[in-house]
Amino acid sequence: MRNEALVGYLLHQRSYQEKRAIYYLFSQQHGVVHGIGKKGAPLFAPLQLFATGKRDLKTFTQITISQLDSLSNDELPTPATNQPSAVTSPAAHNPRYGQIRGQQQYAALYLNEILWKLLPSEDPMPVLWQHYQDSLNLLKQPLTADELRLCLRQFEQHLFKELGFALSLTQDSNLEAIEAETTYRFLADTGFVPVVAEESADLSSSAATLFRGQEILSMTQLGIESSTLNSWSRLHRQLIDQLLDYQPLQSRLLWQQQQRYQ
Repeated sequence: MRNEALVGYLLHQRSYQEKRAIYYLFSQQHGVVHGIGKKGAPLFAPLQLFATGKRDLKTFTQITISQLDSLSNDELPTPATNQPSAVTSPAAHNPRYGQIRGQQQYAALYLNEILWKLLPSEDPMPVLWQHYQDSLNLLKQPLTADELRLCLRQFEQHLFKELGFALSLTQDSNLEAIEAETTYRFLADTGFVPVVAEESADLSSSAATLFRGQEILSMTQLGIESSTLNSWSRLHRQLIDQLLDYQPLQSRLLWQQQQRYQ
């Protein structure tokens, strides 16, 4: 890349020297791009910047908050001769930006964390990028607890699809049809495994991984909606934990701490 214009959102950042930071940008054009730029770029706001470099770690310059929710390649800016000394914000007073508050901030941090930990670098994912932008815009609106959870589960489903996970809800691990009266244990690398009678004594110790056949059939028929939300939440948690090799999520820990002190 040489002074290539990018539009995207910061997923993560960490300090680098006194006045700079290493940024993980989820760009519309190239997926996740790593780069070094001046400190001060905000989360949850659409950014425009220029990226230069042939290696994995690019140099980011002219970082500004975009006045548009998305830009086509023909509308991207060209490098300025005099680069600004800090992150500028032509949309700083626009209420559309930076207005994710309360519990919804933890939800947005969760989306950021799973993306920067799971997505490969410089692999364009424009469809997922659009779903991410739509999710952030939704998180700026007043949401009930169920609406917030629906937003997260729906985004996770788009992420699984982008990562190539095809989960069957119609067949068990033996390729037999799911039966309403059977109990299944979900294993992320195997699927739904029928629970035999000899295992019944151990069911209480692994309730989070257990699904009734009728529950799975309802998930298949109805998709992600309020009546199936708890089931999808348990299923997605198992998948996310498997993908992360069971490493803890900081956003999840923050959410739990916030709930504890309410």
